[in-house]
Amino acid sequence: MPAAILAPRASFYPVQVMTREQFYRELIERSNRSPNAHWLAQIIANWRAGEGVLPDCLGLAPPQFDDLLRQCFPGAEIERQAASGKILDFTRMLEREDLEKLLAEFRSSAVAESEWIPAIIVAACLGSNHLWQDLGLWSRKELSALLVHNFPELAVRNTKDMKWKKFLYKQLCEAEGLYLCRAPSCEVCVDYPQCFGPEDDSFS
Repeated sequence: MPAAILAPRASFYPVQVMTREQFYRELIERSNRSPNAHWLAQIIANWRAGEGVLPDCLGLAPPQFDDLLRQCFPGAEIERQAASGKILDFTRMLEREDLEKLLAEFRSSAVAESEWIPAIIVAACLGSNHLWQDLGLWSRKELSALLVHNFPELAVRNTKDMKWKKFLYKQLCEAEGLYLCRAPSCEVCVDYPQCFGPEDDSFS
């Protein structure tokens, strides 16, 4: 599905209809050149193409979404509505508040955009695919880099390269003192592929 980005209101340029890749490049050209702008441009480009599971405003409140655009992509005007029409039912996500607290606790105070990243990740956790796919990133490698940049002390705990969505929920269980897995080690667990299997397919 093609995506559109509008030039600033003060101009008289027509709306441009672009592919996902063109939309990404347009955002990068307008960006503040921060590392997060790279990942957010991927997320927004895929979101506008109807991919991933993110709802309106990427799962942010409208004022937060507007602030993110002003911070990362000055001059860009992007519709708040998800092109896919997806509406996530957060009533099914009993652990939403716990996930938000976990990510807020570990977010890097030195990274301005990490104020918005947690809510976007939590919204993507409602999806049924790998977290990088539900976010709309282009590969698992991109997700790993995003998490290391925004949540370095949390990401470093994933010493065995567990799938990121599984890893986040495992952190919640451990914080509550819950250890549901009965296997003596991950390596001998019958569910090992579910937690550590390959995720190397990508959008590119």
